[in-house]
Amino acid sequence: MTKQHLAWLRQQGINKVPKITFYFWIIKILCTTVGETAADFLNVNLNLGLTGTSIVTGTSLIVALIAQFKTKKYIPAVYWIAVMLISVFGTLVTDNLTDAMGIPLETSTIVFSILLGMTFLIWYLFEKTLSIHSIFTMQRESFYWLAILFTFALGTAAGDLMAEGLGLGYAITGIIIAALIAIFSALWRLGLNSILSFWLIYILTRPLGASLGDYLSQSPAHGGLGLGATITSLVFFGGILGIVTYLSIAKSDTVDESYQERKKEDAQKGGLWQTIVVLAILFVIAGVGYYIRQSSLGNTEILQNETNTSSSGVATLGDLSIFRTITQNTLDLLDAGKQSEATKRVSDLEYEWDNAEARLKPINKAQWREVDDKIDTVLRELRALRPDASTEKKALEDLLTVITS
Repeated sequence: MTKQHLAWLRQQGINKVPKITFYFWIIKILCTTVGETAADFLNVNLNLGLTGTSIVTGTSLIVALIAQFKTKKYIPAVYWIAVMLISVFGTLVTDNLTDAMGIPLETSTIVFSILLGMTFLIWYLFEKTLSIHSIFTMQRESFYWLAILFTFALGTAAGDLMAEGLGLGYAITGIIIAALIAIFSALWRLGLNSILSFWLIYILTRPLGASLGDYLSQSPAHGGLGLGATITSLVFFGGILGIVTYLSIAKSDTVDESYQERKKEDAQKGGLWQTIVVLAILFVIAGVGYYIRQSSLGNTEILQNETNTSSSGVATLGDLSIFRTITQNTLDLLDAGKQSEATKRVSDLEYEWDNAEARLKPINKAQWREVDDKIDTVLRELRALRPDASTEKKALEDLLTVITS
């Protein structure tokens, strides 16, 4: 980009990303929820698996970002398609590290925090600002989208760590995240640096959206509305489409301030020391909370280890009777030709297994992962758009073998 073109962009006040309005946050949460449910739909219902889903989503994201970079100004449809796809891909990055590579969520959370921090540092060193009010060069836009990707991956890792790894569940996790968002919003009103506030809330909306998606898709028996991943994805996609269509016509989220006005706004002081203080407080709170929760789970683990060991002295997962019962019930329903009831029953297996993860996984990670892989296979087969009875039964029988031995 020539100096003349850069000067022209500054003069015109053209920005490649939207103004931060109420609509921005609504679409962001909708995209986040779609990222969670769409990944499940592609992985489970279409039976693509994590690898297939990652390839499809990654390819689509590259195409969307190419289109976004080629635009000369902010175009709502192009921008939000890229955000929606990057939300799915960011979710899959964490899922692949956790499920396919066995990397602990604690490690993923720390690594993505470091990568996001490095992105912001390099961005600032090159541009002297982290503002989203002046994304009008390819370099700034590259930093922007890289930061967006890491926020989704970090939000996924941290959210899953709280909900599954620490056994808090998505409901409690959602409440905690919503409270944090409210606190940062209030602090922003009281003078907290706007750029810091924006990126903190942006990260937090990822686990909030996941909690919302979990609530909508889970069955009423498990405290949800029972819409399922497919219906939830379609409803939220429809919401995104409606709002983006409105914004394309109304242009109410198009930045219309001049470059000099935005530069003055971005000159807000205190960003560095506020960032240090806020992050230090968050790290202390997170560390103390993690330690307390892990200590509580550790006491349970010790009790289980004392009563559940194999003949070789290796700790086992203990009483898995509830999982055997659900699995056998599902198999019996399939044998009776009751496909829909079997699919519904297998949701109980997923719910109970997720709730038991924080308690069982630390006891014997290898055995837990073996069972987890078998359950994932069962879920993909039972929830496939075109289920095959023989492969469903084979998956259930394989699972029974593992949890009975």
